[in-house]
Amino acid sequence: MRTAMTLLVASLCVLSAAVVPAGAVQASTDAATGTTAPPVATDATTAQANNTTVTILSYNDIQTAAAENDSLPRLATLVAERRAAHDNPTFVFGAGDEVSPHSLSPLTKWQTPVDTLNVIDPDAEAIGNHDLDFGFEAVANFSEASTFPWLMANIVDSETGDPIPGTEPYTVVEKQGVRVGVIGLADQKIKPKTAVDFAEQGYELRDYAAAGSEYATQLRTEEDADVVVVLGHFGVPVAKQLANETENVDAVLVGDDEIKYPPAETNGVVISEGEARANYLGELNLTVSDGAVTDWEGRLIDTQNATHNETVSTLIEDARGEELARVAGRTETTLDARFASNYHDETALGNLVTDAFRAKTGADVAATNAGGIRSNSQYGPGNVTAGNVYNMLPFNNHLVTMRLTGSELTALLESQVETVGDDGAYDPQAKLQVSGVTYEWATHADADSLVRDVSVNGTPVAPNATYNVTVNSYMAGWDSVANATVLNEEYTLYGTVLFDYIDAQGTVSPADTDRIRRVDATADAGTVSLDGAGDAAVSFAMPSTNATVDTQAFYALNAVGERVNATRTTVSDNGTVSVVFPDSSLRTLAADGDGDIDVYGHYSVAGREYGYFNASVVNADVTATMASSNGTATTVDLTAETDTTTTPPADTDAGTGLPVPGFGIGVAVLAVFGAALLASRR
Repeated sequence: MRTAMTLLVASLCVLSAAVVPAGAVQASTDAATGTTAPPVATDATTAQANNTTVTILSYNDIQTAAAENDSLPRLATLVAERRAAHDNPTFVFGAGDEVSPHSLSPLTKWQTPVDTLNVIDPDAEAIGNHDLDFGFEAVANFSEASTFPWLMANIVDSETGDPIPGTEPYTVVEKQGVRVGVIGLADQKIKPKTAVDFAEQGYELRDYAAAGSEYATQLRTEEDADVVVVLGHFGVPVAKQLANETENVDAVLVGDDEIKYPPAETNGVVISEGEARANYLGELNLTVSDGAVTDWEGRLIDTQNATHNETVSTLIEDARGEELARVAGRTETTLDARFASNYHDETALGNLVTDAFRAKTGADVAATNAGGIRSNSQYGPGNVTAGNVYNMLPFNNHLVTMRLTGSELTALLESQVETVGDDGAYDPQAKLQVSGVTYEWATHADADSLVRDVSVNGTPVAPNATYNVTVNSYMAGWDSVANATVLNEEYTLYGTVLFDYIDAQGTVSPADTDRIRRVDATADAGTVSLDGAGDAAVSFAMPSTNATVDTQAFYALNAVGERVNATRTTVSDNGTVSVVFPDSSLRTLAADGDGDIDVYGHYSVAGREYGYFNASVVNADVTATMASSNGTATTVDLTAETDTTTTPPADTDAGTGLPVPGFGIGVAVLAVFGAALLASRR
């Protein structure tokens, strides 16, 4: 495609402006939006001897939509409508993560999504990481129940090299004399994101680019394919790498990173991704001349305006039945199951989930990975149903309680911190939700420690002390807990644990209590004396000479989440920030929190771009002396922390002159973030 398109693009542009050949297609432009609509056939016969238009419709990552009577029935209608709109050869493909996770996963597993996909009738589907949620052995079962082939080329039996039973490396679909070869591929990220052990099950993951090149060449030279399409469950960045490394590929239809990526060309290869959860249908129109793609145009179509396909709606509603309509209880606060919220920061929902885990097992600490919370939606205030719960926690995970030392617990927390310097397109994120533990995490890889000030139920952890920690069964397979002693496995599904917890409470009111505390830079606030009378001021140098401080947004927290708001905050001409609290309140906070106090606030720097967060955090360490009842003094550590703006890391910031932040006591410095955001993980 690359060579042909390069040679023909100029002549095609000139000819298309003057003549529309019989049987060709012509794109139209919406005057209101400026977007290019799909081409409309100008002749009933579109396949000509040397010029054929091929239409490819695509979707990816249906996941939780498979059990909701909303976007998936709309997608089914839109696929049927767009098929009918074209007289030319039209193909439908899915890029993986279609049969899981969803609220019916604990009940009907893969059956409902496969039933609905059979109505849509794709020409091929790729295997994604969540299509392996029920194990390798389940693939053959849902493949047999499908009216279409499932593809995966580079996950093979480690001894025989055979594909997963129920899959093929590729398929060739022929319509109206046009042959489209389709390959299923995944990259290395599928292994840690899959709830099965590849090596233990006898499978290996081969290089996606090598496998893609091998099969694309075979499709061209041996299968006479006019068009070669990759269904890649690996995200847009990897698709671009594949486009630069692989020959004979015309289009890569993407899944996994769940972004809205309208068709765009990289090195002669068209790449597209339709976000997720049946929100978009991709439509790509390829001009094929003498067995080569010479031109293309395409778009993503929002499904929200389509009507429901009655057959798909009925399948979903019948499967849901009365079971998912059961009400567990009520929530007085919003339960935020959005990916961005749970990956980047603590949420009220995350606290509710992990509190439920800890109540079930009696552990000291509970933790769940952000990616285990799904649906990318918000619920309440109001009734919470079984459908809501299993949408938020759809996997077949159960609870595992293990014994960890303080060092191992810290390592578990650190293992999920993604910093500014990490690869990927996301802002820094902690990627966990927790109960029974509080900690601070650094956003820069060069920090002294990625996690510090870890406390369990208000008491600082000791490296060699042991703690009972409950995690979900997926997390129990992580390398960071590989050496832990398993104390108990509770085989109740983690979604059912949450349902039962809400049912027992009747009404829940979870809140963000600052269990997970972001810190980007540090400052030294010196010493403050607390005598229990009047006010006490915590002072430190401004991290930036041109920063604007939000003087209304300062507060103190201790290790058990108790909070005291500052009475006032001032900034002197020389850039010193002074945060004032009632002296007695700081003393109480210190006493209840075993001397661990953190002071937080916000400020911004003009011209700074933000990612997910509105501000960054500077931590100013304080040594405090407290007068005891007999008049003697004891020393405690206080920590003053100020939220600051975020920018990319550097040795020094060109805009402010700040050094790259550390993560300990010292001169004030400013941490900075990249601006790119994900939506589940994932």
